[in-house]
Amino acid sequence: MRHLIDILDLSTAEIDELIAKANEIIANPAAFAHKCDGKILATLFFEPSTRTRLSFESAMLRLGGEVLGFSEASSSSAAKGESVSDTIRTVSCYSDIIAMRHPKEGAPMVAAMKSGVPIINAGDGGHNHPTQTLTDLLTIQREKGRLSNMTVGLCGDLKFGRTVHSLICAMSRYENVRFVCISPQELVIPEYLRQDVLRKQGIDFVETQDLESVMPELDVLYMTRVQRERFFNEADYIRLKDSYILNLAKLANAKEDLSILHPLPRVNEISTEVDDDPRACYFKQVACGRFIRMALIMKMLGVE
Repeated sequence: MRHLIDILDLSTAEIDELIAKANEIIANPAAFAHKCDGKILATLFFEPSTRTRLSFESAMLRLGGEVLGFSEASSSSAAKGESVSDTIRTVSCYSDIIAMRHPKEGAPMVAAMKSGVPIINAGDGGHNHPTQTLTDLLTIQREKGRLSNMTVGLCGDLKFGRTVHSLICAMSRYENVRFVCISPQELVIPEYLRQDVLRKQGIDFVETQDLESVMPELDVLYMTRVQRERFFNEADYIRLKDSYILNLAKLANAKEDLSILHPLPRVNEISTEVDDDPRACYFKQVACGRFIRMALIMKMLGVE
């Protein structure tokens, strides 16, 4: 039995294998319609979600399996004070695999220690979001035809953005990837990423507060929202929430084949006028999420 808590739990060869399988599913979905007949996925979401939870559920249903679970902590026994450990030990009696989101960093690791079935981390606080990273990698691979030899811009909340943290860790393992980190000073990447991942591995990266000045360099622009739920001080959130708003004017000097990604939901950090630009990939990214999660569920259940 295997769990997916951190994107680094997967080797690059395994990531490439999952991407290849997802592309097979995209090309011929009917061939996978009964791969998980009789299997049950439990979705335990202690924190709000639209895309991640529904894409997991859609993925399992498209594979022929069934789904059970809850979409908020208040509708589970967590509201009565039940521990994560006890919830997981209970739910693993009812299911074959569990996708779990929790606001506390490390909660999925605790779950993995107690579970009788595979655990997939669907996001833990500001720490990790490995299946969003798989979604991002599949999207980039489909748009660019590669995951190496490119400059990736990361813009917005780089301090609390778990999708950014996971993406940096994943793409740092591919050849000749350069990062441009664009954020207010208060929301720069965490020191552990700067020191233990980027500098330790000799990865080329720069940090800046000016999006437009670096726009011509970028092959991929990964926008993120400033997350109100991660702030302890409402005044700080209000001051920083509109730091970067991407519109067509700011794309004037961008490459014609730039790929714009966003893990969603967006608030106002990408103007809706960008949605019809051929470089906007964030709704393609949503579609990729279901296919890569189908591939992942099959892998973790040992389904050929």
